[in-house]
Amino acid sequence: MEDIKYNRIIRSSQKGLLITALIAAQFGFSQNKPDSDFKGVIGKTLADSKEYWPAPVTAPKGAPNVVWIVLDDVGYGASSAFGGLIDTPVLESLANNGLRYTNFHTTAICAPTRSALLTGSNSHKVHVGGFSHTIMSAGFPGWDGRLPSKNGTVAEILRDKGYNTFGVGKYGVTPDEDATDAGPFDRWPTGKGFEHFFGFLGSATDQYKPDLIEDQAHVTPDGRHLSEQITDKAISYITRQHKAAPEKPFFLYYSPAAVHAPHQVATKWSDAYKGKFDDGWDAYREKTLANQKRLGVVPANAVLPERNSIIADWKKLTPDQKKVYSRFMEVYAGYLTYTDYEIGRLVNYLKESNQLENTLVFVLIGDNGASKEGTLQGAVDRQTYVAGVTDEQVFQNNLKRIGEIGTPQTYGNYPLGWAQATNTPFKSWKQDANSEGGTHNPLIVYYPKGIKEKGGIRTQYSHVIDILPTTLDILGVKAPESIREIKQDTIQGYSFYNSLNDAKVASSHKIQHYYIFGARSIYNDGWKAGTAHQSSIDVKEALVDKTKAGVLNADFDKDVWELYNINEDFNERKDLAKKYPEKLAELKKLFDQQAKKNNLYPLIDWSDVYQRKIHQTPATEGKSAQELLTKANK
Repeated sequence: MEDIKYNRIIRSSQKGLLITALIAAQFGFSQNKPDSDFKGVIGKTLADSKEYWPAPVTAPKGAPNVVWIVLDDVGYGASSAFGGLIDTPVLESLANNGLRYTNFHTTAICAPTRSALLTGSNSHKVHVGGFSHTIMSAGFPGWDGRLPSKNGTVAEILRDKGYNTFGVGKYGVTPDEDATDAGPFDRWPTGKGFEHFFGFLGSATDQYKPDLIEDQAHVTPDGRHLSEQITDKAISYITRQHKAAPEKPFFLYYSPAAVHAPHQVATKWSDAYKGKFDDGWDAYREKTLANQKRLGVVPANAVLPERNSIIADWKKLTPDQKKVYSRFMEVYAGYLTYTDYEIGRLVNYLKESNQLENTLVFVLIGDNGASKEGTLQGAVDRQTYVAGVTDEQVFQNNLKRIGEIGTPQTYGNYPLGWAQATNTPFKSWKQDANSEGGTHNPLIVYYPKGIKEKGGIRTQYSHVIDILPTTLDILGVKAPESIREIKQDTIQGYSFYNSLNDAKVASSHKIQHYYIFGARSIYNDGWKAGTAHQSSIDVKEALVDKTKAGVLNADFDKDVWELYNINEDFNERKDLAKKYPEKLAELKKLFDQQAKKNNLYPLIDWSDVYQRKIHQTPATEGKSAQELLTKANK
């Protein structure tokens, strides 16, 4: 009986193999066909076979190195390279020997900007509509904070085109749940194309005690400032590579934590600015605007927007207020100048090793506008909003600890008045995706071999998703159809390569949406519509002050939209919503279309974040917003 069953199985197997063979023959398949990439000959013996070894992938001879430098929380009017009152001589030199792009845009906050930069596609499209942090991600395609493999990073693309790929500093798009030494590591930088990475995975970190990683493990910081450590590491990576393969180009992603809070820097840098901001933030704005007009980075007829209504007139402040607020700004300025110095160490190394001339450098002076997170008084502690603590009590604590501002003992961030000043000539701040103050940042492109005009101005509209396709265009690299056998989505950005040597060429980027936790806008060929919705500051205040609870759970349908003609009113001073209601309706409809196309829905706002309405999993159950924020900014 067992023999009969066995024979049936054999006959069935033989029949299956016969059917498989017939199907293969019908469609031209070979059951034993070697790998399609194999170009040799496979015979029965070695004598009648021919080996095949594919040539290693190499970049074209003379291909330039690529360096992307990304600063954090820097407003348009901070750096002296764009008219600000903070000395940044290295950035000035790069701009004076390269190009200043004056109409470049980010997303208004760090993680969405970085995800868009690395992939060349919109942040919601690559799943980082908010953050990769537990508290600010949600279980929807546009919000889960996990970069898909089908949206390869610049490091993955260039690695497979013969480049070595290095990253140092802030990464910011690794999910909190993965950020331990147990991994998984596929969403760490080394899982996204970086052959070496040294820095931190989160959004912010202490500059002297950073939550530091190298490659796939946490490492112990050595006590020096993080900016010094990442610069040393970047130079060491390049030095080793250049010694082993001097003809091989490299890609470096240099992303210091600066000048995100905590503002921490040696006193020799901050003390250099003692007394230089004593005339206040109103005077700063006026001086900076004059400088910007002289440089040509704003229109000659530019006018400052009114001071925001919640910002005090500097002349009406008390002597103690002026003293404390000025010290916060001295520290911030020293921190930015020190960051410029560290960038200079990298640039000087490339120059001394004869590599700078053949290096393409992009400098994003800020991944968003100046930060409003220091609130009206400025912050020396991480926790700003505490039930029952008044602004006056916060100020008195700051006054008492004025000597500690900028030191490792504090988690410093400057007052909101300085955020408005360093955002000159725009209004509003970081997080405000509806406003140029949140999204409009300086861009420098430096490429000695490819740019004829030195110190030129470029006014074409561009967005952070355009950096990757522009880089590939300059290198002559075609965006891959697949990376490591994973089919790739189309890159959404537009190359502005043709503007490098043509100041008058039109921008190819005509439509761009923005969205950060409720604040949203849509740009279409010079017209822009947007709405503020609610701010994170108002929501936090409402959570500790029940008299302001009406701010919570705001109705999106009741948001008031504004309309601007950016071509004529670049810093949004004249709201045209009532004058052109049809245009406003047209743009709101366009926003909805872009939102659907890019996985932006559902609309999630700061109220949803801080009331813990998103990312509800067993691991987060019962944890407060503050607990999760502390972990995110460890």
